[in-house]
Amino acid sequence: MVQRIALTKEDPDSSFVEDADGAPPVGQNLRRLRVRRGLSLERLAKLSGVSRAMLGQVELGQSAPTINLLWRITRALDVPFSLLLDQEPSSTTELVRVGDSKILESRTRTFSSRALFPFHRPKRAEFYELQLRKGVAETAEAHLPGTVENLVVTQGTIAIELPKERHVLERLDAIVFQADVVHTYRNVGDEDATFYLVMTYADPRPD
Repeated sequence: MVQRIALTKEDPDSSFVEDADGAPPVGQNLRRLRVRRGLSLERLAKLSGVSRAMLGQVELGQSAPTINLLWRITRALDVPFSLLLDQEPSSTTELVRVGDSKILESRTRTFSSRALFPFHRPKRAEFYELQLRKGVAETAEAHLPGTVENLVVTQGTIAIELPKERHVLERLDAIVFQADVVHTYRNVGDEDATFYLVMTYADPRPD
């Protein structure tokens, strides 16, 4: 079944509401990755800028993190985003049915991200379908050093805003850019937009 996870940008340390379908075991994965790197909660809090109390609540399953908070944690742990959402070992060939998709979406449901790949193994690339409502902008935190995004628009008009650049993409336009800086996707068209994103990491990170 589709797993939908609500997210918000207004309060980067607030929790999100889990859908009744359930959510990936973020807390268990966070603890496993933290312990394997020999980090205390205090040390991870300093590295990520996320409070020790919030990290502890996430590990215990008492709070679910926002998308921004997840990015800050993965940067501090130096792992791909998907490792926090891993659920089970994978076989060589895997089919991702639309009904089994994992979807991150804003509380207002003006932005959504659907993973088009299985989360449960280290990888160098991740593939997403993104949808952005008319007039909406979504800002992403800087990813791991060396991370590259390759994006193609299939509906609508999107502006990609980087610290010193801004590029407007119409339907079927594509762009490749370094995503280890803060970047914004902005719907500047007159309709809802859909675009596909391949995120490539500098090297695979074992869990």
